[in-house]
Amino acid sequence: MAVTLKEVAELAGVSRSAVSRTFTDGASVSDKTRRKVEKAAAELGYLPNILARGLTTRRTKLIGLVSNNFHNPIFLEVFDQFTRKLQEQGLRPLLVNLSEETDPEASVRMLRQYSVDGVVVASSTLPPGFSRAFKDAGVPVVNSFGRCSTTPECHVVGIDNVECGRIAVWEFIKRGYERIAFLGGPEMATSTQDRLRGFEEEAGRHPDVEASFSFADAYTFEAGRREMRRLLEAGNPAEAYFCGDDVLSIGALSAITDAGLKVPEDIGLLGLNDMEIAGWQNINLTTIRQPVQQIINSSVELLVSTLDDPARYPEARLFPCQVIERGTLRPVAG
Repeated sequence: MAVTLKEVAELAGVSRSAVSRTFTDGASVSDKTRRKVEKAAAELGYLPNILARGLTTRRTKLIGLVSNNFHNPIFLEVFDQFTRKLQEQGLRPLLVNLSEETDPEASVRMLRQYSVDGVVVASSTLPPGFSRAFKDAGVPVVNSFGRCSTTPECHVVGIDNVECGRIAVWEFIKRGYERIAFLGGPEMATSTQDRLRGFEEEAGRHPDVEASFSFADAYTFEAGRREMRRLLEAGNPAEAYFCGDDVLSIGALSAITDAGLKVPEDIGLLGLNDMEIAGWQNINLTTIRQPVQQIINSSVELLVSTLDDPARYPEARLFPCQVIERGTLRPVAG
């Protein structure tokens, strides 16, 4: 049987409210009482019921960690870092899979049933309406890896995806590629749209460059492999492809090698994210690094500050990316 607060109070010789205050952050209790309660609790093996305390304080410290991209290995890294950072702040993550969800209001109702104190929407493919629905319902929310704007409706932390598209073109031109292509993720994802926009705008500034684009139907290995296979079978593939993320790139790499071609000798590949497996020896992917840890740290910081000040004005934070040179693009032209 679990030890009760009443038993701790009797052993310590104090009131039950004194025991409750001892285990409540910020509550007033004398040092003498605290020592007596902690000694009694240790002897009995008492652990405070955090959920029950939430009924009293109206703060559960539960944070909904929401995404719809669980099939992408990068989010294993993202969730690992998010849960660690939230727990460091004394918060408890509640992982929520919205892969099949299309109704923002239904998501809000589900999260409110758990009495979450706040929500992190960790996705670049969920429509902005999901974050807005949480905010409209009075739930503090941060959209991580989302589309940033100069007039955000809620806190947004991420990268400039338009700039990433430009960076890809610059890297291709430095290496002497003339027929280049963008192989994006789902066409309706804001990250795909923004990366394509930057790619096309920058390619349009170079009349000697021929640019094309296509889309995979998901940010998955199989989707990248399937789309690259289709492009190869259609004939006359580009000399180099900027893929919407690393997992698409790895799928494309598989299709290219299956076709008897070599990377980067026959076709060059550039990814985005720099997830752990991109650096594995048998993959060795040249990619644009997204500063995941900085994005996560900043997201948690914004969420914590909004829990303390729900009226805080929405803020957008952008972090710069950098190219990580490995082995899937030809060397820079001399």
